[in-house]
Amino acid sequence: MAEKEPDVRRRVPAAAGSGTVRRGDVARDGRGTLNDYPLVPSGSAVDEVRADIIDRLVHAWQARLTLSVSPAALMIAFYDWGMHLGNAPGKQAALVEKAARKWVRWLTYLSRVAINPGTPPCIEPLPQDKRFVDDVWQQLPFCAIYQAFLLQQQWWYNATTGIRGVAPRHERTVAFAMRQILDVFSPSNFLATNPEVLWQTFSEGGYNLFRGVRHFIEDWERAIAGRKPIGTEAFQAGLNVATTPGKVVYRNELIELIQYVPSTTTVHPEPVLIVPAWIMKYYILDLSPENSLVRYLVGKGFTVFMISWRNPTAELRDLSMEDYRRLGVLKALDAINAICPNRPVHACGYCLGGTLLTIAAAAMARDQDDRLKTITLLAAETEFSEAGELTLFLGASQVAYLEDTMWEQGYLDTRQMSGAFQLLRSNDLIWSQGVRQYLKGERVPMTDLMAWNADATRMPYRMHSEYLRRLFIANELAEGQYEVEGHPIALSDIRAPIFMVATLTDHVAPWRSVYKLHLLTDAPIDFVLTSGGHNAGIVSEPGHPGRSYQIASRPAGGRYVDPETWSAITPVVDGSWWPAWVGWLAEHSAAPGKAPGMAAPNAGFPSLADAPGYYVLEP
Repeated sequence: MAEKEPDVRRRVPAAAGSGTVRRGDVARDGRGTLNDYPLVPSGSAVDEVRADIIDRLVHAWQARLTLSVSPAALMIAFYDWGMHLGNAPGKQAALVEKAARKWVRWLTYLSRVAINPGTPPCIEPLPQDKRFVDDVWQQLPFCAIYQAFLLQQQWWYNATTGIRGVAPRHERTVAFAMRQILDVFSPSNFLATNPEVLWQTFSEGGYNLFRGVRHFIEDWERAIAGRKPIGTEAFQAGLNVATTPGKVVYRNELIELIQYVPSTTTVHPEPVLIVPAWIMKYYILDLSPENSLVRYLVGKGFTVFMISWRNPTAELRDLSMEDYRRLGVLKALDAINAICPNRPVHACGYCLGGTLLTIAAAAMARDQDDRLKTITLLAAETEFSEAGELTLFLGASQVAYLEDTMWEQGYLDTRQMSGAFQLLRSNDLIWSQGVRQYLKGERVPMTDLMAWNADATRMPYRMHSEYLRRLFIANELAEGQYEVEGHPIALSDIRAPIFMVATLTDHVAPWRSVYKLHLLTDAPIDFVLTSGGHNAGIVSEPGHPGRSYQIASRPAGGRYVDPETWSAITPVVDGSWWPAWVGWLAEHSAAPGKAPGMAAPNAGFPSLADAPGYYVLEP
């Protein structure tokens, strides 16, 4: 038979950032191979692919210098703000007036404090700003310096907000950028203007600065070598963290599934599946024995399974959100059903893992798959229109820029993710830490939670692109446009009871954004708002000092209560929310009985390794 003549036409890539990711937009090799693109004459294809590759490589190179922040996104935001401010003479006049009043206010304070050192400050820092709380800041000349800084900070906030016509995203971006710039020049960051550092330097004869230089050199050497921060060596998975006894009972190219050994004579028949986020390693929920959520659940009579995600390399660049659903949640459920047959599952998802679990649950509800008994979501968003300051990094321009960086290396690097999260709390996570370690010469004691935070992972190119475009930008999940297996899913199909936990000071998943699930489903919801942040609020074991929470239930089909009203009328309970969750799980479980066996070799799920398994140990 004669050989078929090859098609001389080729395919051309869609422009980066041209819209939401659709099937076929991202090549299976992730690099825009000619064979994946719409048919056009071959000469044009080569030219366009070459141009696209050049643009992507240039952007990837630029990102190394801009900390992966798109210069175009910043310039567009500042242009919008500058043009509208330039055409707002009333706002300009108001700013001039504010500046004059602040000068008078500062000079008045200065004259009074010169006579009476106990004069109250003319402006107080924000409640979360702890840079100037020490009493030495109330002495001249330092009180005058930091008061002038706070007044200037307040003026710049007024200058970057409240200008008619500026797009809300651009307003937030400009205000955020100016806050970052001002934080760089905070008087607390410099030896000559920080009285705490000055007094320590005088009392130690400058030895604190010597230690600080040594700390800086140590940290710099580790950073350029790609090594973890000093002190993390004291916390090793399987040795003193992630030590709850268990077995790996299933493994594929993406996950290991860990079954934990029961520690009670009887257990509730319904197993618990935990789906952690893959942006960090799973053992945040199995840290030290005293603050391990897994150990706590096992000790309360539950059979617990945990997904341990593989840390993707460039070879896994083409893993998609669907791969994570199919190879992660669904394969784990299949294994659990074989080990614990005919038992519905309590599913729990944390952060991004909770979002994925919600997608899987909605698809299962659509397909009349009733294997989920309940759903627990820990600091997990399902509606992304108001996802906090993290969205400042996620406009169309920024996402396209980030995609080009991932396209070149195959994944989003650990340092790129951690840098964005640190900027959200730069005072606490960058500048205050720098002052303490490099000016005061004090090492911050390493904890299990800090060591876990440094044990970061990578995000595959294709999955992360889909996640940003389909969820953060297009908000497809909340809009009923997110497709699974070619058909849209709706969160309103979910009928299983939901236990939802949000944290009060969460900068990653703001609690009001998490709360919006009340608008998307009529399922019964128990909502918990706990003190702490995205990680520390979840790792909140009983006995942890200073912890408190609020909890209220909404029955199936109950009326909606807005978050501000909910917060105002719901009483505060001292202590950890863990016992409330365990009590809720017990209410939705049958009476305890004999524990299931470990693994199920006859069903094709033998014990493969001891916990914590191999994937968590991969660098």
